[in-house]
Amino acid sequence: MGFFDRNRRALEADGIDPARLPPGQYRTERWPVLHEGPVPTVDLDAWRLRVWGAVEREVRLSWDELRALGEVELTTDLHCVTKWSRFDTAWRGVPIAAVLDRAGLAPTATHTLQHAPHAYSTNLPLADLLRPTSLVATSVDGGPIPADHGGPVRTLVPHLYLWKSVKWVTGIQVLERDVPGYWEARGYHDRGDPFAEERYR
Repeated sequence: MGFFDRNRRALEADGIDPARLPPGQYRTERWPVLHEGPVPTVDLDAWRLRVWGAVEREVRLSWDELRALGEVELTTDLHCVTKWSRFDTAWRGVPIAAVLDRAGLAPTATHTLQHAPHAYSTNLPLADLLRPTSLVATSVDGGPIPADHGGPVRTLVPHLYLWKSVKWVTGIQVLERDVPGYWEARGYHDRGDPFAEERYR
């Protein structure tokens, strides 16, 4: 019996439906740290979330303005393209749909690029960010998001591999066409569905 089969058997023994685990993944209770570039220092007093592009008006939301849009709570599983999955992670944050609504989407809007420090970006169809489970996250597991996990503020798009959720998010660019992001330009899949194993193009 291989490693992944043993991992699924362990889930069953713990009373967890193994269907929650995408193919080629293993469950861990740890939270591995993976990112591109050094951990930036984010000053929340100066931080702004910029939304621009195919929108009715460009907006720059402060931390307080973001949270005033209304926060929700979400408990969800995380799946990393490097094959680990972490179950039942508890988040709090603002639905990305509410952020985009503040800017007003142009009728021609179809795609997005999320931006972060170190020239990092990732692309997604607009529909993925409009899901109610896609958040600009402000806390995790009942406390601040640790800096090495993207805190104090990051995006969360939990139905896709975790590289599609941007640490230290600074902006969401709304586009009229698809434009590859940092990893996508280096051969990663444009969408990244874990259950379809969309790891690479």
